[in-house]
Amino acid sequence: MEPSFGIGATTKPTTTVSSSSTGSLGGHLARRLVQIGVKDVFSVPGDFNLTLLDHLIAEPGLNLVGCCNELNAGYAADGYARAKGVGACVVTFTVGGLSVLNAIAGAYSENLPVICIVGGPNSNDYGTNRILHHTIGSSDFSQELQCFRTVTCAQAVVNNLEDAHELIDTAISTALKESKPVYISISCNLPAIPHPTFAREPVPFFITPVASNQLGLEAAVEETAKLLNKAVKPVIVAGCKLRVAKAQKAFLEFADASGYPIAIMPSAKGLVPEHHPNFIGTYWGAVSTNFVGEIIESADAYIFVGPIFNDYSSVGYSLLIKKEKSIIVQPNRVTIGHGPSLGWVFMADFLSALAKKLKKNSTALENYQRIFVPNGVPLKYEEDEPLRVNILFKHIQEMLSGETAVIAETGDSWFNCQKLRLPENCGYEFQMQYGSIGWSVGATLGYAQAAKDKRVIACIGDGSFQVTAQDISTMIRCGQTTIIFLINNGGYTIEVEIHDGPYNVIKNWDYTGLVNAIHNNEGKCWTCKVRTEEELVEAIATATGAHKDSLCFIEVFVHKDDTSKELLEWGSRVSAANSRPPNPQ
Repeated sequence: MEPSFGIGATTKPTTTVSSSSTGSLGGHLARRLVQIGVKDVFSVPGDFNLTLLDHLIAEPGLNLVGCCNELNAGYAADGYARAKGVGACVVTFTVGGLSVLNAIAGAYSENLPVICIVGGPNSNDYGTNRILHHTIGSSDFSQELQCFRTVTCAQAVVNNLEDAHELIDTAISTALKESKPVYISISCNLPAIPHPTFAREPVPFFITPVASNQLGLEAAVEETAKLLNKAVKPVIVAGCKLRVAKAQKAFLEFADASGYPIAIMPSAKGLVPEHHPNFIGTYWGAVSTNFVGEIIESADAYIFVGPIFNDYSSVGYSLLIKKEKSIIVQPNRVTIGHGPSLGWVFMADFLSALAKKLKKNSTALENYQRIFVPNGVPLKYEEDEPLRVNILFKHIQEMLSGETAVIAETGDSWFNCQKLRLPENCGYEFQMQYGSIGWSVGATLGYAQAAKDKRVIACIGDGSFQVTAQDISTMIRCGQTTIIFLINNGGYTIEVEIHDGPYNVIKNWDYTGLVNAIHNNEGKCWTCKVRTEEELVEAIATATGAHKDSLCFIEVFVHKDDTSKELLEWGSRVSAANSRPPNPQ
């Protein structure tokens, strides 16, 4: 699904506005958030943001979701933006801002528009020699702003009502245009003060649609069509920037017209419908879906749409891709082999125009169909045999439908979830570029809050869970019905396969005991421990039956060395890339 925020609307918003917030900065910001599609704001209160939070609560169209810490509030805004198209969080000055910073950096890396709002110092304290609490003990209050500059596309420090309207609107519209986070600091004494610039309803944004350079577009289409039409077995590989380019519809138009097989890079999972007849699986070099790597790397032309080639996605820079055979389509640029690179050519325009110029060619798809052998099934288990990871994911596969969404935590869940075949309309999210362990707890909270028509299935490792476990509390308080599979294998398995050491072993927790303590008989929550397939089947039946309206936390015990074969291969190659000796001087 390509999210929209009503950009370009010409009618007034339909949301009723409370009279108590009319004419103030706080009321304007609240209504702006509702206008762009934010219904839930994730927050942690602090003395610098309390008055602002009062105004957000007063807006009927907004729901304030209090989180246990700022990092999780940021992760929740990230997850919310993935489902809704934009997210927002509110924290306090410096101690809150620097805590949420890591989550905002992750959103920046994943091209997610997150509005990060910080309650700032009293406007009278700027430019003085006063030292304030929640700072590093300096009268210079800019340290937080300096940190945010590299992980946001715009920053606004609002300490004067005269230009507050312009600063806020410019920052929010920039987040939507660039699909990146922004930072807005608002002095704690300003939100409630009436000002003439806020006297009327905010006019909905009209963000001028961008149009490709027509000559560049025509040249790019002509050169690409020439290369692809003379190729014998061309292929398509989708990348994660399909989302930021809002080009999923154009991508399918191009794919249908071409007849080429469709593969995805790992970070694009969930962006391309896997029920499409030309879909063949994930291209991830040596750890690709069976037979996909052979088809892609043996092609005589490949068109990568929105790729990111980093050390993780390239499996330690080991992809067997030749530049002269490649066409790289980025959101606003097309590069053809070693030849022309044409800018201001937008992905959706390019793919739609290219679709009309291609000869249908299904040779590579037919080759794939000839060599394809269906995946084997896990070996039959013995009664009371300890549960294996491949058995776990066999049962998770059977749970998926168009009414579910999968959240995969950094770790072996990347590889196991990548092998799941997503039914039509099944959501899927993971943080491939930034890879911050613990991201999934907050992101699950945010995604579930935004996508209330889906039941989220989160696959989280024990090590990652220990980083951000607290906001299970917020999920219960919000009445969410997520099913969390906590995979307890005693440590940081992904790091073991890159470089092992005693630091990868963690203290084991009683995870269900922890969640039960957090539950404290308030709200709906059900937990269980699973050690065998029989227990797993029973747990899933309970989670989807008697406790379908509860948060379900299933702790799954597996052997510490029970990993996917893909992680074993990937880990050794990434390790080799990390351990390259310095170049000769």
